[in-house]
Amino acid sequence: MENYIRPALFEKFEFTNYGHALEILNEAFPEEWNDIQDCLEALEITKADITKAGGNESPIPKKFDDILYPRGWREIRITGDLLVKFYPRGKSRGRFLDTPNDEKWIEGFVDGHNIDFIKGKVAFDLEWNSKDQTYDRDLLAMRTYFDCQIIEVGIIVTRSEELNDIFKELGKAIMAKYGASTTHIDKLHYRLKSRRNGGCPILAIGIKKACIKD
Repeated sequence: MENYIRPALFEKFEFTNYGHALEILNEAFPEEWNDIQDCLEALEITKADITKAGGNESPIPKKFDDILYPRGWREIRITGDLLVKFYPRGKSRGRFLDTPNDEKWIEGFVDGHNIDFIKGKVAFDLEWNSKDQTYDRDLLAMRTYFDCQIIEVGIIVTRSEELNDIFKELGKAIMAKYGASTTHIDKLHYRLKSRRNGGCPILAIGIKKACIKD
């Protein structure tokens, strides 16, 4: 793993490699992986960022937007319809006619899946503080994009468990805000171990205490 990640990043983040995601990023998508590493190197979260209201008002996702959007990363939502064709058997068993005798059009077969950032064939999602079921949505989206040959690899950045030490320092209200049912990396790991990502390789990254500044 040390051959694929800048050494300075190990102090600030924990990394877990599923399905050889790191190898794919380095060998096939070095530009996109450099973008992500630049973004991670620059990441600094203040305690004021942590205590500020969540949702769209949270300043933490914007830190990623500010670096990745100018480099061509975009949030994408896909929809897709499925056309099923029925080819009847010809005169001989095992041989089928070249022209279908019926078709079925299934609208919305793929629908409503969006990913925070996509560039080339790399997907990147940030989960700072949502309900942990959000991981299921993210992994289903990445799996769908992968199956549709839109992406080849996914990256998910979320909180490391050790950030709980910071939340405790900031008081009971903050600890409750970042509670056990919210997104932290242990909740992601067991979903990845059970392969809810399907065949899509995923690099899971946890934000550690070294990213937090006074």
